[in-house]
Amino acid sequence: MYATDQLRADHEGILVMLSVLERLADDLHAGRAVNLDHLEQILDFLRTFADTCHHGKEEDLLFPALGRAGLPAEGGPVGVMLLEHTQGRAYIRGMMDALEALRAGKGGATDFARNAYGYVELLRAHIDKENDILFVMAERILPPAVHAQLTEEFEKVEHERVGEGIHERFHALIHELEDTYLRRAA
Repeated sequence: MYATDQLRADHEGILVMLSVLERLADDLHAGRAVNLDHLEQILDFLRTFADTCHHGKEEDLLFPALGRAGLPAEGGPVGVMLLEHTQGRAYIRGMMDALEALRAGKGGATDFARNAYGYVELLRAHIDKENDILFVMAERILPPAVHAQLTEEFEKVEHERVGEGIHERFHALIHELEDTYLRRAA
């Protein structure tokens, strides 16, 4: 088993949430009303699960392990991933600001949709690069003992940074919003 298996599993949930976000952005772009509480829940998921937890596992654990194995953080795939994490955070801030405007009745729909579309496009491409390039490299260059250690440390990150039961709550939210927004059109 590779430590990257857990990161790929995280990606599956993130990709579902990106599809939900895209659906809501389409509604906003078309001038349709949306459930603002759902937007807030999605942003909480993206900040807490995708960024703090998932990106935290990568930035604080996987990327340094790759560096110790000879893959530099600057330039190359790790540098690209770090840059894209920063770009993603800017899109999330933009969506948060736009949601605040939406709640205050001061517009925000166009800004939210623009930031959401940018984030979705960025993260889908980012996940493809990680799954198909960076994680494959990690599986080749990191020895089994390092993968085992990383897997244990990933579990600690989930409990210490996200909290007990929060991971499960987010997975329930993924399924709820998937049922509400993605399966309704199927």
